[in-house]
Order: sequence, then structure tokens, then C-alpha cells
Amino acid sequence: MGSKVYITGIAGFLGSHLADAFIEAGHEVAGNDNLCGGYESNVPDGAEFHRVDCTDLDELKSAMGDADIVYHTAARAHEGLSVFSPAQINESIYQATTCTLSAAADNGVDRFVYCSSMSRYGEQETPFTEAMEPKPQDPYAISKVASEELVALMSDVHGFDYVIAVPHNIIGPRQRFDDPFRNVASIFINRMLQGKQPVIYGDGEQKRCFSFVQDCVRPLKKLAHQDVVVGETINIGPDDNFITINTLAEVIADILKFDLDPIYMKDRPQEVKLANCSADKSRRLLGYETQYTLRDGLEEMVDYIQREGPREFDYDHLELEIVNDKTPETWTEQLI
Repeated sequence: MGSKVYITGIAGFLGSHLADAFIEAGHEVAGNDNLCGGYESNVPDGAEFHRVDCTDLDELKSAMGDADIVYHTAARAHEGLSVFSPAQINESIYQATTCTLSAAADNGVDRFVYCSSMSRYGEQETPFTEAMEPKPQDPYAISKVASEELVALMSDVHGFDYVIAVPHNIIGPRQRFDDPFRNVASIFINRMLQGKQPVIYGDGEQKRCFSFVQDCVRPLKKLAHQDVVVGETINIGPDDNFITINTLAEVIADILKFDLDPIYMKDRPQEVKLANCSADKSRRLLGYETQYTLRDGLEEMVDYIQREGPREFDYDHLELEIVNDKTPETWTEQLI
């Protein structure tokens, strides 16, 4: 008989794919979501769904019940926006993690898997390794690193195992593509399908590696039961095909046969120029390997967004808390 796995953010992009994987493996799956960034239709058949915010401690305790393993994937993953809406982002990360840990400890879970972010590393020499000291440089990253420290402390006090997973730049079907504040590949595809040029911040020479969701889910799933990962921080994502945002736009345009002429806007404050992680530790501990090329993953995203139909961008689901001369014009004037 399988374990009972509880997933916060189960209606979101990563959470719903994780739920699929655990159900397919014969585990009992439940989870919660406030639907601020996901869709109830993403929740797979067979999963027990609770429309509960992670900051609602009493409701979260009740929803989590007798779970054996908790995956905390829920977060408003808006790194760039966090400089201008730090209160909302901090609440969705640090406060939400605090409540999720409290519920997990009170309910006697065996293991807590925390999904952190590559933003923990900040501006350092690439590729980022897990041995590096975190150097967060925006409110989102600061909340992620503080949450990691809280996970380690609470697990020690209350006697459950923990793992810090660092998935990064995940792409694929179910990613929200009408959010103007995050998900660069989805934004590019959604705009091009509407006949609009992609908007690129700065010179477009920022470099990233992109991870197809299924390549991420396979190693993440192994964190539920392996003893060798307990107490570890593990990057989960590719360390090859390190490309610029300009190249990303070119690949998407080629897939769509789109006549590319990007719109360039000024840099966003605190954006890291070069960011990619070493996958050596995940290869050693989890047998990590990729099965999808970047183009494969982008083609699946294009197919998904075409099936769903391109959408106007939704600026109302998050509020800009700080509007001044540093706030990107793309957001204040709704230009995306």
C-alpha cells in the first residue's frame, strides 16, 4: 500500500504534475490550493482537493489530515514582481511555509519536501552548486531562503525528515500563460499566438537553463522515500543548453513560424544576469537525466496554449504595492 502524499499548490503547474505522478504510482494524494495561480481543472482525478489557502492554519490542518509526506510547492513565484509587491509575495512564501510546517508537525508527518528556488543563489559564479552560500537579492529569494532555514529548524525540533529541492525555470503544459508578471516562455508564446512581438527586458542577454516539467517531476518524486536525500539541498534542473532570453524568443518564433522583431524595455531591478545550477548532485543521488530537449518542451507548451486558446493578460490577480519611477512600465501601463 502506498503512502498518503499531501501537495500544497495542487492546482498549480508543478503541484498538479506531481499529483499525477504519485497517483499513477499507487499513492493516496490530497492537496490544497487557493487558485490564485492555478486552475481546479489541473487537479487530477483521484486526488482529494481542498480549496484552502496555506495561511489558513486551522483549515490546512484539517485538509492535511493523516498525510505521511508533504510536498510544499505552493508559492506566488513572482521574483521580479517581489521588488514591487513584497508584502504579498512574502505572505505567500514565508507565512505560507510557516503555516504548512505547523500543520505538518501537528499532524505528525514523516517527511517534508520543500520546493525552493534558484533565486537563493543570487549573483554568483555559474553554475550554482548546493555548497554555495545563499545570496538572495530580492524579496522573493529572501523569503525562500528564510523558509529553508525554518524547514530545517522545525524538522529538527518536531522529528520529521526534510529535503530542500531547488527546481528551476520549469516549463510545460499547465503553466499559467496569462500572467504578465512571470513565466517568460509562456508570455512569449501567448503574445506571438496573438500576433504580438515578445517583450524583452534589458538587452536580452540574460542566460538561463529551462527544465521541462516531466524531467523535474521524476527526480522530485524520488525525494518522498529515499533515505540518502534526508537533510539535503538538491538542485533539480538541467545544467546544459544555457541560453539567452533572445535565443529563447528565437526558438519559439521558429516553432510558430513567427516573424520576430522583439520589443526591448529597460532592465528590471535586481534581475540576475546569469543563472544556472549544477545538476551533479541530483545526478549522483537521484539518477537525474533529461529526456526532453528545450525545443521538445517548447513545442509541447505551444500545443497546450494553442489548445487552450491564447488569452489576454490578467493584471488583476496581483496588486502592485509600489508604483514609482522604478516600476516596469510594462506593468504600470499594462503593455504585455
